[in-house]
Amino acid sequence: MLLSTSVLLQAAVGAAGISKMGAALGAGLAAIGAGIGIGKIGGLAMEAIGRQPEAVGDIRSNMIVAAALVEGVALLALVVCLLVIFL
Repeated sequence: MLLSTSVLLQAAVGAAGISKMGAALGAGLAAIGAGIGIGKIGGLAMEAIGRQPEAVGDIRSNMIVAAALVEGVALLALVVCLLVIFL
C-alpha cells in the first residue's frame, strides 16, 4: 500500500513535465501530419491535372481549399499544444 501511494505521489508531481512533453510531441505530430497531408494533396492534384489538363482550374481550386482545411486543423492543434505548455 505504501509503495503504490508513493508511486502515485511521484506521478502527480511529475505530471506537469509529462504533460509538457506530451504537448510538444503533439505539436510535432500535428506539423508532420499537415506536411504529409498537403504533400499528398499536391501530388494527387498534379496527377489529376496530368490525366485531365482541361480541368486544371477546378482541380487547382479544390486543391487550395483542401490544403487550407488541412493547414487550419494543424494550426488548431498547435495552438492547443501551446496552451497546454504555457498554461
